[in-house]
Amino acid sequence: MLKTVPSFGRIGEENAFAVLARATELAQSGRDVINLGIGQPDFRTPDHIVAAAEKALRDGHHGYTPANGILPLREAVCSDLARRLGVEVDPGSVLIVPGGKVTMFMAILMFGEPGADILYPDPGFPIYRSMIEFTGARPVPVPIREVNDFAFSAEETLSLITPQTRLLILNSPANPTGGVTPREEIDKLVAGLANHPDVAVMSDEIYGQMTYDGLEHRSLLAYPEIRDRLILLDGWSKTYAMTGWRMGYSVWPKPLYDLARKLAVNSYSCVNAAAQYAGIAALEGPQDAVREMVEEFDRRRAVVVEGLNGLPGISCRTPKGAFYAFPNVTETGWPAKKLASTLLEDAGVAVIGGPDFGILGEGYIRLSYANSTENIRRAIDRMGEFLSAKAA
Repeated sequence: MLKTVPSFGRIGEENAFAVLARATELAQSGRDVINLGIGQPDFRTPDHIVAAAEKALRDGHHGYTPANGILPLREAVCSDLARRLGVEVDPGSVLIVPGGKVTMFMAILMFGEPGADILYPDPGFPIYRSMIEFTGARPVPVPIREVNDFAFSAEETLSLITPQTRLLILNSPANPTGGVTPREEIDKLVAGLANHPDVAVMSDEIYGQMTYDGLEHRSLLAYPEIRDRLILLDGWSKTYAMTGWRMGYSVWPKPLYDLARKLAVNSYSCVNAAAQYAGIAALEGPQDAVREMVEEFDRRRAVVVEGLNGLPGISCRTPKGAFYAFPNVTETGWPAKKLASTLLEDAGVAVIGGPDFGILGEGYIRLSYANSTENIRRAIDRMGEFLSAKAA
């Protein structure tokens, strides 16, 4: 019998992909399934980005690139960060990676080991906890509470730091809640981190361009006092509807950069060459498609929130960012995961149970409004019929 090392038994997964697989299976059997589970834009990658990849292939960019990414792309990332956020970043601190998860993987591997604590948002992206447990470190949930509009509390976060804390993971705008942490709360957190100079910070800002109601995204890069221990996670997947291209980037403090580059060499060598040229076109080309997509998500957000708040036993705060709603389903009487699975099997609506995002996710489900307004309305109608007809 083959025997793997114990750490592999601790690897979790992202249940959204399991729900996607089941929804696809049902659809292939002839069922009409509306998928509000998977977190990817339902838009095409803009044509000028696709054309740049095609041109790169025709021009012969078929080989390896530097492990940290081609210099023109890293320079384009820096120019984009300066334009959007007003921050200066050296191309020598930018690492191009095949998707945002790679940055999580690297950062958590660097700081996670038995005896170490890593703080992460709960509810939050499930891969955070999965990777922390894989390394043998102790996962310490940072509560993300509905009463705070799903923003993290600086005071509560800081109170969880101990001498064993190695890494703090932050995410705003957030998956799964759609929460956006206000600037004043981030200011308080950064000020408090001065008392914990040995704690690294990984800021997941993959949804940074998706905020609503006039809110501006506040990047942790804007705080020079923590730049020497800050790891930024960002990329193209959500902003440019490029999930399948597997394109992300990270910004590293100087002491960690070469370690991350070596991890790249040891694991994936480099990112797809043609995709990197597409990444340049995305950042340097017209941004109209990004604005139009976010405006459409905003319109759908209103439909989702109004519809959910009209369902029996469900209440939903208005998300401030990303493209997720995280309604409270406690009053339905259904356990969240059971409700999610039954909605898929009986009503043909795919959503994700809140516990798939952490201990504090019980009582909630996640809906992605990266689907058409027509499908969103149909899904909410089906949910209403289901809840009216079936007791828990």
